[in-house]
Amino acid sequence: MVLVRQHGLVLPGRQGQRLQVERLGRRRHEIAYDIWLVNGNPAAPSHNVFEYQFSFEQQGSLERVLLFFLLYLVLAGLQVYAVMRQKHLVTRLFTAALTLQLLSFLWTITHLAIFAMDGDGVPSLGIVGDVSYMLSQSLFMLLLLLLAKGWAITRTELTWKPVLFCIWLVYSCIQILLYVWNMTEVDVIEEIDEYQRIRAGSRSASARGDRLVPHGVAVDMMDENDHRKLRFYLHFGRGFSAGISSCADFLAYAIITHLLWPTRSQQYFQLQSELDPGDELEELNEAPHNLQANCRKV
Repeated sequence: MVLVRQHGLVLPGRQGQRLQVERLGRRRHEIAYDIWLVNGNPAAPSHNVFEYQFSFEQQGSLERVLLFFLLYLVLAGLQVYAVMRQKHLVTRLFTAALTLQLLSFLWTITHLAIFAMDGDGVPSLGIVGDVSYMLSQSLFMLLLLLLAKGWAITRTELTWKPVLFCIWLVYSCIQILLYVWNMTEVDVIEEIDEYQRIRAGSRSASARGDRLVPHGVAVDMMDENDHRKLRFYLHFGRGFSAGISSCADFLAYAIITHLLWPTRSQQYFQLQSELDPGDELEELNEAPHNLQANCRKV
């Protein structure tokens, strides 16, 4: 439906256009017009706010973002409560990633809400939301690499730091480059959805799927004989394996929030700031080589 007004033109990035019409007698008339593309009848007394200003491929965006914003808001509140009871770099890093994820939905929903009212929105807020989302995914990736190496679970010292941070930087740079490419090089008229873009979308999905590779290589579950820690690795891998869609992202954050809850993480996380010598002796006795030696003696 095309809404024609008097004076001015409403088009993305183009305003104040004028149309010259040549009629019989070679008399030129300059007509000031205003075109506003909407979904529905502009003369109707009421419109669907979730569809009126949005094109076909964008319909449902506002409802989806609003739903996940409310879910992340509840999840972030629970995580803030947990991090206040359990102060450790692992929980702080996860809280920072979850907070950035919540902020990304906040900026995006603000942009879409304004867009639903005036058809223009605040594009800068949309970009800020995308950047916040990429930062959140980057911190989430760093947390995956740290826990995959057994930090704060089987060891307190982190090994292979240069390799881990190089993988993390490469992943972050790939995300940034793909986002810049999608914003500058890909035709938004022909290529609508990110994961429908044959080249950029497939690379973005592959970059996120490759997070499972270092996780599977780094985690050597055979070196662990504690069934609670092995169970954590199992659920941890499942939580991160679902990272393609927004629903899977929320599920991953919810699973990690559950695993890092103070009453559960004490079972397998070495989060205490002060180590008990008795605990160290108990862990030493449960080491595989000591268990084998005890079995031989028996």
